[in-house]
Amino acid sequence: MDAHNADGQPVGQPAGAAPSVTVLIAEDHPVMSTALRTYVDSSAGMRCVGEARNGESAVAMCAQLQPDVVVMDLHMPTMDGIAATRTIRARFTETAVLAVTTFSTERYVIPALRAGAGGYIVKDAEPEEIIQAIREVHEGLAPFSPAVAHQLMVSVKNEPAQVATALQRFPEAPHIPSRELEGLHLLAKGCSNAEIALKMVVSEATVKVYMGRLMQRLEVRDRVQLLIRAVELGLVEPSLG
Repeated sequence: MDAHNADGQPVGQPAGAAPSVTVLIAEDHPVMSTALRTYVDSSAGMRCVGEARNGESAVAMCAQLQPDVVVMDLHMPTMDGIAATRTIRARFTETAVLAVTTFSTERYVIPALRAGAGGYIVKDAEPEEIIQAIREVHEGLAPFSPAVAHQLMVSVKNEPAQVATALQRFPEAPHIPSRELEGLHLLAKGCSNAEIALKMVVSEATVKVYMGRLMQRLEVRDRVQLLIRAVELGLVEPSLG
C-alpha cells in the first residue's frame, strides 16, 4: 500500500499537487512491460501501480488496485487483451483502457475500441507519444484517424441488436445544439480536437467543452464511446468525406 502523509497526500507528492494518474500495465513480455513502467514512473503526475502478465491477471489487479488507466497489450495468454478490456470496462467503469497494438490498422484497432478501449497506440511509438496517449485516454479525449472512425461506425451499423438496445435507452434522441452537433459530425470524420477547433473557428478549449457536453448528453465517458452512441442513435452516418 502506498504511504501517505498527514494531509493524505502520497509521500513525495507536493501538497496541493493534482493526484497522480495511476496506471496498470498489462503486457506479457517482461522487457516491454519494464520499459512501459519506466516511461510512466518517469513522467510527472503519473505512476505505475502494477504489472499484469495476462488478461485474467489484469482484471484481478483492476479489482484490487482500481487504476485510472490500463495500458493493455491485445495479444496475451490466458485471456487476450480484447476480452480483458471488455471485462474491465463492464466491471470498473471509472478505469480507462489504452490498447497497445503491433499495427495501427483497423483490423487490430476496431475490436479493441468496440470492446471499450478509449484509444490505441502502437508498440513502437516513442515514449512521449505513449505518455501523451495515456493522458488523452484518461481524459476521454484520445484521437483516432478518419479511416478508424469510418470502420468503427460501419461496424456499429452492422450490429442491429446493439443499435436497438441504444434506441430503447434513448427512445427520443437527445436535443443537441447546432454547434455541438457540428463538432460531432467532425468527430465522425476522424478530426482531432485541434482540427475541429480550426474548422469551427473556435478555441480548442471550446471544443473540449462541446465534447464534454456531448458525452454528458449521450451518457458516455470518452470520444470513442461518443462516436459509437452517436451512430447507434442515428446522429451521424459513416462517411469518409
